[in-house]
Amino acid sequence: MIKLVLTDMDGTFLNNDGDFNRELYQDVKQMMNEKGVVFAPVTGKQCERVEELFGEDATDLWILGDSATRIKHNGEFVYESLLNNQLGLEIIRSLEEISLDHTIIACTKNGAVIKENTPDEEAAIVRGSYAEVREVSDFKEITGDFVKITVHDPSRNSFETKEKLSPFFESAYIVASEAAWIDIANANVHKGTTVEQLQRLLNVTREETMAFGDGYNDLELMNRATYRFAVRNAVQELKDAANYITRSNEEDAVMKTIIRLLALQ
Repeated sequence: MIKLVLTDMDGTFLNNDGDFNRELYQDVKQMMNEKGVVFAPVTGKQCERVEELFGEDATDLWILGDSATRIKHNGEFVYESLLNNQLGLEIIRSLEEISLDHTIIACTKNGAVIKENTPDEEAAIVRGSYAEVREVSDFKEITGDFVKITVHDPSRNSFETKEKLSPFFESAYIVASEAAWIDIANANVHKGTTVEQLQRLLNVTREETMAFGDGYNDLELMNRATYRFAVRNAVQELKDAANYITRSNEEDAVMKTIIRLLALQ
């Protein structure tokens, strides 16, 4: 019996406009409530941005946001794992030495931080995933620990950039989710480990869990679920890790699949 539904957001639950079928979601929400199923977005988006997207429906969500470095429920953080400030600044310095053409998004407990000279089009992309964004002249102005560090590269060189960060592979978790994005979090903290924390909190097993994803950073997520779905637009490696291929993110794949499976229990 399914008790927990996990889904990535961008490219999976959300359509290509960054939104979702809100009328259909009401039907899905009602069915999940009737069946006693918990719904949890697992995403690189800031927890507060997920709350904005769902509006009043965010109240009951378990949000694994900020690249699953934090769990937020009913407006309260119940779990987080932070990247040490000194280490985070060292990584940022290395990223700036590698290239000045990508956008570094330094995420703190108080919101996302970008450089003052960030191009408008890049700043707009950042604000699509982060509710709280401020600008600094130098990242050294950040004194607290980092929730995560994200890189957006419009030139799509993220896989190459990730390999240049190899000196940090043991001290931080670094993943290129796709050619344009890199996420950097505390060591051994990723979607899989944070989902495991949630499963413990809810007393839910892997056998009672269903998961949906599309990117490389969803591979660990798949490992925490017996019912593993890749959307049709997913990368091949994730399709190989899944045991089912569903429709694309443009076809309300996650919600239609939830309805079909929960109707059987």
